[in-house]
Amino acid sequence: MLKQLHISNYALIDELNVSFESGFNVITGETGAGKSILLGALGFALGDRADTNVLYDKDKKCVVEAQFELDDETLKPLFEENELDFESDCIFRRELNPQKKSRAFINDTPVALQTMKAIGGQMVDIHTQHDSLLLTDADFQLRLLDNIAQNGTLLSEYQAEYTTHNTIKRKLNELKEMADKNTAENDYLKFQLDELDKANLKEGEYADIEQTLSVMENAEEIKTLLVTANGLMENSENSILGQVNELSSTLSRLKHLLPDTEGLDERIENLKVELKDIAYDLRRKEDDTQFDEEQLQSLQERYDLLSRLMMKHRVNDFGELIALRDNLKEKTNAFENIDEAIAQAEKQLKNSEKQLSTHAKALHNKRCQAATAFGEKVTVLVRQLAMPFAQFQVSVESLPTFGSKGSDEIRFLFSANKGIAVDDLRRVASGGELSRLMLSIKSAVSSYNYIPTLVFDEIDTGVSGEVAAKIGGIMRQMGHSLQLISITHLPQVASQAEHHYFIYKDNEGARTQSHIRVLSPEERIQEIAKMLSNDQVTPEALRAAEVLMK
Repeated sequence: MLKQLHISNYALIDELNVSFESGFNVITGETGAGKSILLGALGFALGDRADTNVLYDKDKKCVVEAQFELDDETLKPLFEENELDFESDCIFRRELNPQKKSRAFINDTPVALQTMKAIGGQMVDIHTQHDSLLLTDADFQLRLLDNIAQNGTLLSEYQAEYTTHNTIKRKLNELKEMADKNTAENDYLKFQLDELDKANLKEGEYADIEQTLSVMENAEEIKTLLVTANGLMENSENSILGQVNELSSTLSRLKHLLPDTEGLDERIENLKVELKDIAYDLRRKEDDTQFDEEQLQSLQERYDLLSRLMMKHRVNDFGELIALRDNLKEKTNAFENIDEAIAQAEKQLKNSEKQLSTHAKALHNKRCQAATAFGEKVTVLVRQLAMPFAQFQVSVESLPTFGSKGSDEIRFLFSANKGIAVDDLRRVASGGELSRLMLSIKSAVSSYNYIPTLVFDEIDTGVSGEVAAKIGGIMRQMGHSLQLISITHLPQVASQAEHHYFIYKDNEGARTQSHIRVLSPEERIQEIAKMLSNDQVTPEALRAAEVLMK
């Protein structure tokens, strides 16, 4: 439930802290005092888009914090899925700086706005005056019924199979389109593949040929340089190895005359070993470097062939040519085995349809069971609201096709008058009837513990007298199952609440500010008397307020 709301620098609110209790909470106050601002701030803390004009002081940042108490671990998987710490005291914080940049946090961890909205939507349901129109939305009707039927797991299984079914169906259509194409296309693919197969392409050969050709084309110069290097090393009168040998002999005699030169001859010996290895490698490379005109011509022809194929097939490198060959092979093989592939895909599709049908039937049965009980429950409630002959039913019709959420069409059916058959809610319900129906539906689903906190923004607009008293009674009953916060102008509703909050404007300072406070029992009587007598508190209004409170 929502324990506390802290608002700083938001609209008409400079600084505000308010604590909420469990059960039925009501908020009253004159028009324009800031009741909608309070709801706007709560929505902002739960991930609603930021209105960049809400800053009370344009030079300071706005901060809204909503603190929740999570009594059970129902939402724990949702927190873990988003890599968030799950704690019994959970804080949603939203900030908006003067540069109009917004940040969102859950338990001090930065989160994306969509994550905050997704989790917040499972903790608080804010119902505004215009939300009653959702009743006419088919998706809302189906989602509501599935929540009541607790179809979450079953629906997930169905949707997983539905995805598989669509994948198989798409593959089958592609195969059939391929089979319907002119065989000339396949003949052309085979012609291209035969040409590449005859070329006997090998991974990496193009780069190897390039390197070999580069060496062979410069073979004479390479040979000359190797001969020169060998001559300098050991095949000349003043060869390097000869001079090193003479140096070694000189140092050998020197160490007997000058002992501290003893280490020099060892270093020279090491140098001789390294130079001999170099001389050996040079001799071997000289022997291996031969100029073969026939081999050069063969490699050049192969190189030209590969280059022509790359140019012909418009590929950027040899690796793409190899990939093209493999792709052509795959396509021609698929074409040759197309009938077998189609038969296999049709078999898979048939098996998938059986699975879908099983899941869809299970969904249908659970929806029908929930629809009957739900329709009866809502009918009882809505008849208390000055519609004694009202009827509400949920139609669950099974369709021959599969959709993303099953094969059912859900329709809310309603009749407000005696002797009139129920019909589609979208055609027969007025605005006032929709509001009362939505209240009845919210009351009916509250017993399913579908959400911890429910907020009503003047859902009782347009009613009075006995109906208003009935609405108050329904809300009080809802408060036994969840935390209900309701903004109202009706004294009959306000008197039924367990906790009463009053929002008011303060015009004493340089700027108007909105404040909120909890009313004592005596203050509640005064406030309800004002609501009964249009702000002129008469003795009769006070007595009436006392009666309502009792």
